[in-house]
Amino acid sequence: MREVSAAAWAATARFPIYGVAVHVRSLYNVGALFRASDAARLSHLYLTGGCGHPARERARIDKTALGSVDSLPWTYAPDPLPVLAGLQRAGITVAALELSPGSRPLGEVTRSDFPLALVVGHETDGVPPAVMAACDLVLSIPTWGRKPSLNVALAYGLGVLTLAGLWAAAPSEKEL
Repeated sequence: MREVSAAAWAATARFPIYGVAVHVRSLYNVGALFRASDAARLSHLYLTGGCGHPARERARIDKTALGSVDSLPWTYAPDPLPVLAGLQRAGITVAALELSPGSRPLGEVTRSDFPLALVVGHETDGVPPAVMAACDLVLSIPTWGRKPSLNVALAYGLGVLTLAGLWAAAPSEKEL
């Protein structure tokens, strides 16, 4: 296991991937979102709506975040829609990670889809309809079990790490 020093990490370029959590209630799940975001070298994590956040619940979030709160830029906003609109104005593709008709498998994301913000929702209710409507596309994780869904933190972790791998492996425009 390797751990990067704080100074080296501060100088490391982040991937053009953003996380947006909407109404994720469990503080353990929020901590896991931080941990996965750090592991995938995200640019920023946005906690919105009813999400717990470190300014309010730091000790409980740290149980699963394990210090990643300090290594990742994050923002809390009460309403997710202005966050999504701001990301889109900045040229960032906003993608919900949700089981939905017409969703695209996560592994089919291409370099042209980046920069990309991955949106996840409430543990049982998913991404709210108004937020889904504001997204540019919907991505899904294929599953083959009896239950078609995954825990939000697990799905998010798979999502951001898959996106990071796709970004890191794709040839840059200079190589094309």
